This record gives sequence, C-alpha cells and structure tokens, in this order.
Amino acid sequence: MLCLCVFGTVSSQEEETIIWSADRKLQWSDFKGTYFKTHWAAATTASGVSYSFSSFKKDGQTYLDFVVQSEFIPGKSWYRPEVCDSVILSHEQLHFDISEIYARKMRERLSEAQFTMNAKAEVKVIYKTILKELNDFQNKYDRETNFSQDLEKQILWNRQIETALK
Repeated sequence: MLCLCVFGTVSSQEEETIIWSADRKLQWSDFKGTYFKTHWAAATTASGVSYSFSSFKKDGQTYLDFVVQSEFIPGKSWYRPEVCDSVILSHEQLHFDISEIYARKMRERLSEAQFTMNAKAEVKVIYKTILKELNDFQNKYDRETNFSQDLEKQILWNRQIETALK
C-alpha cells in the first residue's frame, strides 16, 4: 500500500494548519480529510511552505521582515486506518519534516537576498524556486523509499532528515 503526498500546498486563512515543531509529531488523528477512493494509496500528507512579509526602506536599501513556516493541513490530509501503521505514519511525518527543511532554505535565501522596489515579485521567484526544489525532493523521497515499503531505505532517509534538521 502506497502513500500519496501533496506538497507545496499553501493553506487559506480559514483552514486549520499545524505549524512544524520539533516537539510535536504528527498523529493519525491529525489526518482529518476524506480520502478519495483508491486501492493503491494508504495516506496523503498535505504540507508545504507558507510565507508573509513586509518591506521597508532604510538608507536607500529595501529590507524585508518575513515569516516563513512549514505547515501541515489536516483537512487535506487523510489516511486509511485499515492499512496504515506506525511505519506509514513515520513516512508521512518525514514529508512534513522535509517541508520544514525547505522552509529553512527559504528563510536563508530571503535573508541573503538583496531586494529592490520589486520585492514582492522577487520574493515570489524565490518561493517558486523553493516549491520546485521541495516537490522534486519529496518525489525523490517517495521513489527511493518506494512510498515507505522499502524499510531499509526508509531508515536511511529517517537518519538523513533527522541530521538535516539538527
């Protein structure tokens, strides 16, 4: 049974979200969406990177105050209890953890960037680049772990992501 993951999703203001925290791991009760009828998928994690910012000028230079977060969206995440176990939950958690890694990458790129009067468009370019990289990395993770079914590869990925988050 495979998992299906949705990434790069940005929630609307009204949607419930869980902000990534090292102290809080996902539980099956966080997956509140309705699954679409499929025989091959066991779970879906909807997670991604969101941001907001304001800009200001000082000494002729444009600066940003920004907030970048990794979010899990319960209403768009689902699982099939009859086929899911702790291994699949761990796999889903790693998708959320990977989103956090890319939120950190975006924070770093924003803090290093020089912005002009076109800051909104410049931030959007950085964001789109991050989402593409995040999507590619999430797909690589699923391919290499065979959607959590290759336990040996899953353990390697768990270690790799744990190290990256430290």
